[in-house]
Amino acid sequence: MPFTPEQLAIGANYTLESFAKNDPIDQISIQHATLDLFVSNKEVSFFGNGIFNEKLFTSNDSNYQNYSGADQVTYNERDPNRMAKFQYYSNHEGFWFDEDRLIANGINIADDGVAVPDSTEKEQLVNLFQSSWTALRNGLQEGLALETLQNGSQSAKAVPGLDHIVSTTPGTGDIVGGINASTNTYWRNNASMAIASGGVVAALDAMWDACIRYGGAMPTDIRCGQAFLNAYRAEAKTDVNRQIIVTPQGGTGLDASVTRVFYRGIELIWDPTFELLDARLGAITYPWTKRCYLLNRNFIKFRPVKGHWMKKRKPEKLPDRYVTYYAQTNKYGMTAKKRNVHAVLSIA
Repeated sequence: MPFTPEQLAIGANYTLESFAKNDPIDQISIQHATLDLFVSNKEVSFFGNGIFNEKLFTSNDSNYQNYSGADQVTYNERDPNRMAKFQYYSNHEGFWFDEDRLIANGINIADDGVAVPDSTEKEQLVNLFQSSWTALRNGLQEGLALETLQNGSQSAKAVPGLDHIVSTTPGTGDIVGGINASTNTYWRNNASMAIASGGVVAALDAMWDACIRYGGAMPTDIRCGQAFLNAYRAEAKTDVNRQIIVTPQGGTGLDASVTRVFYRGIELIWDPTFELLDARLGAITYPWTKRCYLLNRNFIKFRPVKGHWMKKRKPEKLPDRYVTYYAQTNKYGMTAKKRNVHAVLSIA
């Protein structure tokens, strides 16, 4: 027996809800390490008139002075705060089934409103939705991972992401949150580009110190491309411990591999999305595989719009097409309330 359109819709919703619960889209897979950092630290937010205002503390406006006896002293009106304004952006991932595809999978639709699907049809529907859900989940994660890395220049409808907030050319006309970094030095991130061979650790030391000196806080996370990770590992090889395993048979086993590397106690985590983005973009000045980011998760935020994060959609059928549609949409922005607490590095 076939499904009615209503049964198909209800069955699809329950099935997708089950998949979403057991395999949530925002449980990011290991190959998207930077997106995982952002999403795991997300803050659901309200964007009034489409804008989220980050309150910045720019200076003390100090009028510190010495005096003696009846010396005259001065006062000033303090206005140490500025507002950085960030927009939200929308994305969509969807799929559809036409009648022929459903029939090919042993699923029939009855438009008369009276139908009782058999167990085989139910099982086929679940299998079909499971494969489609997996493809939707992977597609949405990959799309978000690529978009949150880029600077937004690929589309006016795309979020300005990490490459915008932590610029490879800070102070050269980069306007972030409506504030021009070329005229506001407090609004510049730190950068060390085209690092020569053998200079990776020294550059990391310099950028770490700059984050503390200018930003007032230590980085909390490090994300990098494979080429940068390999360069760092090569410099640090004299400090890497090798593990020798004594086997019960009396011999030894030598594991010469290095599974994890750290800088000042923070793991350098390779994000394969960097190489995926390089493949999409082609030749660029600073390839992503050669980059490394020192980030402080307290001052860069992934902000889903309240009520619009991982929202399931079931559009109505079109009258001139026998097609059933399903989708997932999101609205989110990326914001920063300090830029000088972050740094980007790149090997030559």
